[in-house]
Amino acid sequence: VEAVKNWVSPTTPIKIRQFLGLAGYYRRFIKDFLKIAKSLTELTQKNKNYIWEEDQELAFQLLKQKLCEAPILALPEGNDDFVVYCDASHQGLGAVLMEIEKVIAYASQQLKPNEENYTTHDL
Repeated sequence: VEAVKNWVSPTTPIKIRQFLGLAGYYRRFIKDFLKIAKSLTELTQKNKNYIWEEDQELAFQLLKQKLCEAPILALPEGNDDFVVYCDASHQGLGAVLMEIEKVIAYASQQLKPNEENYTTHDL
């Protein structure tokens, strides 16, 4: 936890990828991971100028905070019905796996450029 708290703001796309690699491993524990990480992910794209602005700093600090918080996820008990809530937009896909009122896991995925042209129904 201390290593994450003391992680300095990335200064290159490679350093952003390193941080997102760690954060991505825990993405199922972080609600809205995709939305939070989007401005950071955009800076890792080829032919994209690296300009670290307030949006990226806020996203970086928020991800660090969420990585250090104790997850509020529950273990499945297996006796109750499971429910999956899904959402698709032109920015990405998101889902929550729940058992009764307890969150078991989160999932999200950023769309590829060609997928952004699909209708939400086709996603």
